[in-house]
Amino acid sequence: MTGSAVCQTSRPIPDAGCAIEARSLHVYYGIFRALKDVDLQIERQKITAIIGPSGCGKSTMLRSFNRMNELVPSCRTEGKVMFRNRNIYDSGVDPVEVRRRIGMVFQRPNPFPKSIYENIAWGARINGYRGHLDELVEESLRLAALWEDVRDKLQQSALALSGGQQQRLCIARAIAIRPEIILMDEPASALDPIATLKIEELMRELAERYTFVVVTHNMQQAARVSHQTAFFMMDADRAGYLVEQGPTRDLFTNPRDRRTEDYITGRFG
Repeated sequence: MTGSAVCQTSRPIPDAGCAIEARSLHVYYGIFRALKDVDLQIERQKITAIIGPSGCGKSTMLRSFNRMNELVPSCRTEGKVMFRNRNIYDSGVDPVEVRRRIGMVFQRPNPFPKSIYENIAWGARINGYRGHLDELVEESLRLAALWEDVRDKLQQSALALSGGQQQRLCIARAIAIRPEIILMDEPASALDPIATLKIEELMRELAERYTFVVVTHNMQQAARVSHQTAFFMMDADRAGYLVEQGPTRDLFTNPRDRRTEDYITGRFG
């Protein structure tokens, strides 16, 4: 089976509502275990928030969903992450193809030092897009609620945009390569409240088309924007583990685990 087969299988996934799933996942950096025995399902076309205290492995969990952790030389992963009925960590799976299907938006906006147009077109082009680039650029910017702001500035530098606009451009750039899942690591932490609200509104709109997994330290943001929430903690050895996962409303109003309640109400963390 070729490396891209993870994205081409026509077999139904075991749970039609599950976009991606971690099974008995352990992640190590050298001898340090950052994540311990995580089982986590991400629902299709929903927003799942990952919350928990600093150092509990939230970002490591997020990056395990598209093998970004492998860019750290000392990182080692055990267990499975199932996507389209295939473990993305199997030796025959191409991580570049995984990252094309499972895109990522980082904490701070990181547009390329190119024009607004080329930020969209370049990523699509190197990923093999053969359609009409002008149409793709416009569609992606419209989906990211940025078209009206930049339609007359497409050849200007993306670095001239405001922070919030740059982050929406990064979302448009991710959309342009036609992912199924978009991972977001604290996507609004560097933005002001108005820009943050726009990003949150955009995520809710795009969840009709895409699956989102979002790491956030902001409890109010998780409550506002997500459909599902997963709460992580760390053990005495500082290995992160999943405490509980469930519908956001239930987890915030009636958590099953006392540790979740203590964290949400500010008793610790």
